[in-house]
Amino acid sequence: MMKIVKKKNYLFLESLLVISLVVFLIYLIVDLGLFSLIVESDKSKISIIILGLYLISCIHWFFVALNLDKEIKSIENLDKTTLIGSFMADITSIGQTSVDKKITLLQDELSNKFSFGYLVVDVLLKLGLTGTVIGFILMLLPIGEIQDFDPKILQKLLSTMSGGMAVALYTTLTGLISSMLLKFQYFLLDMRLSDNINYLSAKFSNEA
Repeated sequence: MMKIVKKKNYLFLESLLVISLVVFLIYLIVDLGLFSLIVESDKSKISIIILGLYLISCIHWFFVALNLDKEIKSIENLDKTTLIGSFMADITSIGQTSVDKKITLLQDELSNKFSFGYLVVDVLLKLGLTGTVIGFILMLLPIGEIQDFDPKILQKLLSTMSGGMAVALYTTLTGLISSMLLKFQYFLLDMRLSDNINYLSAKFSNEA
């Protein structure tokens, strides 16, 4: 029988480290003046929506991580208030087939808590692309207004076009970076969940 050794649970410490890095990143963005630059340059305000949505998702992620940490700890310190603790308390009274089904259901139930995060990852990316489209529209609109080649008019049009380009670039950059960061955060939870579900599956298969 395959034997999988249970890895030490450092999820709480990993979560604190990730949140600390996010807070430090926010501090850098504000301190370097990047946040005010984004606010002034992005006329669509989509970048602000993206950043706000990311911060809300980070709070959700942290609470989901704390809950998963509690679930993982209940493998060794039985806690019937958790899903894993309840599963382990009932495991002796069911057969191997039911054990496999229960482990699958357990994994589905725990991973369902990550669905909001993966939805937001997709939304952040789509908002960034939406900002790109809006930026290009704002950039190209003034071209239709060109009736002559007066330098003053052209200077004004170029200024308007540069504003549209700023919208496209800032929303794309903000959407891409925030979606990648959030995806990594939920991937970390998925990885820790898979490790422990595999351990439970191997443990009770060996005992059968």
